[in-house]
Amino acid sequence: MVEIKNISYAYSSAAGKVLDRVSFSMNKSECLAILGNNGAGKSTLLKCIDRIHPTKDASVTVDGKDIFTMSNREMAQQVAFVPQNTTAVNMTVFDTVLLGRKPYIKWDVTEEDRQIAMDIIRRMDLEKYVLRNVSELSGGEAQKVMLARALAQQPKLLLLDEPTSNLDPRNQHEVMHTVRKIAQENNICVITILHDLNLAIRYCDRFLFLKDAGVYACGGLEVMTPENIEAVYEMHVHLETYMDIPVIIPFPDIKPTMEGK
Repeated sequence: MVEIKNISYAYSSAAGKVLDRVSFSMNKSECLAILGNNGAGKSTLLKCIDRIHPTKDASVTVDGKDIFTMSNREMAQQVAFVPQNTTAVNMTVFDTVLLGRKPYIKWDVTEEDRQIAMDIIRRMDLEKYVLRNVSELSGGEAQKVMLARALAQQPKLLLLDEPTSNLDPRNQHEVMHTVRKIAQENNICVITILHDLNLAIRYCDRFLFLKDAGVYACGGLEVMTPENIEAVYEMHVHLETYMDIPVIIPFPDIKPTMEGK
């Protein structure tokens, strides 16, 4: 179980708080989508959880252990973070994914480490690039490699900042399907930022809407309502079902029916 309590953050005292006492929890194997307009604090929230942005009076616990009190090595065994913009590394795909095993390596890489890396490479459909240099890959391919490296860490909490932003539609669905399947099989909690509401509603179990520096709504499918979406995004939508798949249809030229919670 993952529990986040009272995360607040401001880039400066004059600018005011980007996040104000954000709290939520999730169970093992769940995938939670962080949703909200640009500037709502989504990426900032992930960076606070990952200790990139220090916060006061906040806690992030994974299976009852507060990661804010852990050593860097111990935390790397608990939490993996894939930022939105990753720098291409001058290493092969295999060595880059194998680097995800670093928190567990004491003296040298083991055969188990290599097998874990290769298994993730296969599952992410990266076998054909295994000996290619990451710097030679496209932005979308490199993004999949960084995600594979994070999965090789075998974390209990996986943080993804717009993991599908550089991917074509087929790869967007493949990546989200793979992440969800691995999370379910390995009891990994996934917190991901998504701008595509249809990807979120199709592949995530829980949803957290950010608005005005706080949590506007958080929960399962019951919070993915047209009213909540309209209030957060200020855009009229319809929620329909096609072949048992929920589909959100935007109508940006129509004034939202809801103006508040």
